[in-house]
Amino acid sequence: MPSEFQLINQYFKQRCSYHGVALGIGDDAALLNVPPQELLVATTDTLIAGRHFPHNTHPFAIGHKALAVNLSDLAAMGATPRWVLLAISLPKAEPFFLQEFANGLFNLANQHRVAIVGGDTTKSSELSITITALGTVPQGQAIKRDGAKVGDGVYVSGTMGDAGLGLQLALKQYQGVLLNDEQQAYCRARLDFPQPRMALGMALRGVATACLDVSDGLAQDLGHILEASHVGAELDLACLPLSESLRTLPTQQAWQLALKSGDDYELCFTMPDEKVLEVKNAGVPIKRIGRIVTDLGLKICYQGQVYALDTQGYQHF
Repeated sequence: MPSEFQLINQYFKQRCSYHGVALGIGDDAALLNVPPQELLVATTDTLIAGRHFPHNTHPFAIGHKALAVNLSDLAAMGATPRWVLLAISLPKAEPFFLQEFANGLFNLANQHRVAIVGGDTTKSSELSITITALGTVPQGQAIKRDGAKVGDGVYVSGTMGDAGLGLQLALKQYQGVLLNDEQQAYCRARLDFPQPRMALGMALRGVATACLDVSDGLAQDLGHILEASHVGAELDLACLPLSESLRTLPTQQAWQLALKSGDDYELCFTMPDEKVLEVKNAGVPIKRIGRIVTDLGLKICYQGQVYALDTQGYQHF
């Protein structure tokens, strides 16, 4: 197996002129210039083969997703993405895997002008990837979870449940109506290549009262906003944004996927309804799915009546 430094130099060290890198890969630590009057925003996520992505996932997609899930956290805070540190543990150093993984990682990093500035490589019995993503946000403009106000609308970006259906298809656990090849490919792409909503997150500064990214299921994640903000919400099932693939399914099956399956990495946020025009041009559709109310907890409604559905999302343990 190549040495750690050979792996880093061959696959992960790239020259870059992206903002704020005073010293990148090659020393004991990176030196980074945080813009004046901005706060540093930091997030980290670990992905483990067989737990967070199927074993048959292409390494290009693994590299993309490992970075995307972290950038999505920055988007939820309204941050500008800037720097990334990568720690990867490998059973063995396969050139094809490493090259394609690096290609997927840098392809997304370059799209968002993010610099890979350090990290670690080691041998392990399981493939494990940990990324720490750093961004910045102007002081006083970070979007948190605790600001939702009674009367705010509840909004989401994109469509819900596609990645959950893609996971069922990838694991051959799907049982339902027949989907055509295009619908199956779409759902698998939504699983493997989540798109961090960076432009929307920055557009929500000063507009959204609360925000998070949907990683563990819409209903469960929305519950975090409600708990932090000490409010409740009424969610209208008829307003859930569903893709063509999910609309093919029986209605209740589609609703369950949209509410409880993870890996969508869309943004869920609250804001006054009169502010909606301020974020309509952020490059992704948004949909109002409910409203913030006084009574605590989440009520799921259909045609004016409370509707009972299982809404438990992804469990980490």
